[in-house]
Amino acid sequence: MLDKIENIELKYLTIEDFEELKDATVSSYDSMPNSYWKLDEIGKLISLFPEGQIVIKINGDIAGCALSIIVKMNDVEDHHTYQDIVGDDNFKVHDKNGDTLYGIDVFIKPAYRGLRLGRRLYDYRKEVCENLNLKGIVFGGRIPNYHKFAKEFTPKQYIDKVKAKEIHDPVLNFQLSNDFHPVRILKGYLEGDKASGEYAVLMEWDNIYYTKPTKKPSANKSVVRLGLIQWQMRSYNGMDDLMQQAEYFIDSLAGYRSDFAMFPEFFNAPLMAKFNHLSESDAIRELAGYTERVKEKLSELSISYNINIISGSMPEIIDGSLYNVGYLCKRDGSIERYEKIHVTPDEAKIWGMQRGSELKTFDTDCGKIGILICYDVEFPELSRLLSDEGMDILFVPFLTDTQNGYSRVRLCAQARAIENECYVAIAGSVGNLPNVHNMDIQYAQSAVFTPCDFSFPSNGVKAETTPNTEMILVADVDIDLLRELHTFGSVHNLKDRRPDVYQLQRTKKS
Repeated sequence: MLDKIENIELKYLTIEDFEELKDATVSSYDSMPNSYWKLDEIGKLISLFPEGQIVIKINGDIAGCALSIIVKMNDVEDHHTYQDIVGDDNFKVHDKNGDTLYGIDVFIKPAYRGLRLGRRLYDYRKEVCENLNLKGIVFGGRIPNYHKFAKEFTPKQYIDKVKAKEIHDPVLNFQLSNDFHPVRILKGYLEGDKASGEYAVLMEWDNIYYTKPTKKPSANKSVVRLGLIQWQMRSYNGMDDLMQQAEYFIDSLAGYRSDFAMFPEFFNAPLMAKFNHLSESDAIRELAGYTERVKEKLSELSISYNINIISGSMPEIIDGSLYNVGYLCKRDGSIERYEKIHVTPDEAKIWGMQRGSELKTFDTDCGKIGILICYDVEFPELSRLLSDEGMDILFVPFLTDTQNGYSRVRLCAQARAIENECYVAIAGSVGNLPNVHNMDIQYAQSAVFTPCDFSFPSNGVKAETTPNTEMILVADVDIDLLRELHTFGSVHNLKDRRPDVYQLQRTKKS
C-alpha cells in the first residue's frame, strides 16, 4: 500500500537515475527477463535527445518513465520491428532533423498504477511534439490480451472489437483514450512478446499545430481580426460621395489593424435614386453600370490601406443577364469574384435576377475563407461544400428589410458555424431609402458567430453590433481554436458525419 503522496513531478532522466530506473523497469516487465536498458544506452539517449527522456517521480522515487527519439516518418511508415528502431547501440535512426516523435518505451511501476500517471507521460510527449513542431507521435503498441483470442480473431478483427468495447485490452484501450489511432499491424514487432503473439499496432497521434517548414516568407496568421461595416442607407451625391463614405469606414478598420473589411449586400443601392423614374428592373440594371468602377476603387483601397475587402454585393450584367455578385479585393492586389447562388423570389420577380453557379473557397493571407450572399446561407449544402474544402471563416454580406428576414439569416448563420466548426461573420445595412423603389427599409444587426464549445462563447456569439445603428464591428477570431475543436471538441460535427448513410457532392456544370 502506498504511503501518502506528498509530491508528484516530471523530471528529465539523468544518468544518476540509472540504477533506480533499472529496478523500476525490471518490476514493470517481470514477464520479459533482461528487458531493462543498459547504462550506455541510457547515456546515449540522454546525450542525443535529453528532452525526450522523462521520468515521473512520486515522493522522490521513480514511478514511471517515457523514452523517445526523433525519426523521419517516411522511414517508419513501412513494416519495421522494434529492433529496427532501437537495435543500434548508437541509435542512428534518431534524426534531430526528423519530423516525428517515436516512443521507444513507456511504463508505470505496478505499485503506482491506477493513478493516471501514464496520461501525464503521454501529455508531456504531446507538448514536446508541439514545441518542436513535429508532425506527430508514433510507436508500436503491444496488444497483451490478444493471446486469449488469437484462435478466434485476426489482429485486425481483435483491434476492431477493442475499439467497439467488445474486448478489453489494457494497453490499446489506454492509447485509444489518449487520442492515438491505429495505423497498421506490425507482425513480428517485439521478439518474445508472447502475450501479443509478437504483433503490435503502429499507433499515431497527429499534431494539429504542425506547420510545414518553408523557405518562403509567410504572413499567414492564427489570430485574424475581422471588420464588419454596418452600413447606413442614405442619399449620396453620386458615386464619389458614396465611395468617400466607404473609404471612411475602411480607414477606420485599417486603423484597428483589421485583416478584413466587409460591406453588406447591395451597399451601393443608394445610387439607384438617380434612376427612380425607371422601373425597378431597369433601375437596377443602371446600377450595374457602376459595378466595375466600385470594384476597381475598392481594390485600390485594399492595397493602400493594407486590408482585404469583401465588397458585399452589386448587380452585374453578363451576356444580357443580371446577376448578384461581389468581389474579394485582396491586399496583394489580386481580385476574385463570387456569385449569389440562390436568388429570393422578390429578386427574381421584381428585378429579373438570375441564379449564379460559381461556388468556391478563397485562399488569403489569413487562411481559407468562403463567401455566401444573404439567402445562400439558408442552404446548408453550400457551406458544407466550402467546409469540405477547408474553409475556416464564412463571410455573409446580407440585406434584409424586416426582422423576420434578418432572423432567418442570423439563425441559419449560427447553425452554419456549429455544423461546420467555423467562424461566420454577417454584415447588413440599416436605415431607409424612401426614394428608391424596392429598397425602402432595412433591418440589421451584424455579428460574428462561433461554434459552441468550451473554447468559445457559450451562446456562440463572439461579438455583435447594436441593431439598426450605423457602426463598425471589430472582432478577433483564433484559427488554432478551430483546429483544437476538430480534434478535441465535446462533439465532432465534421468527423461524425455518416458517409455510409448520406453524402453531399457537387453536380457537374452543364
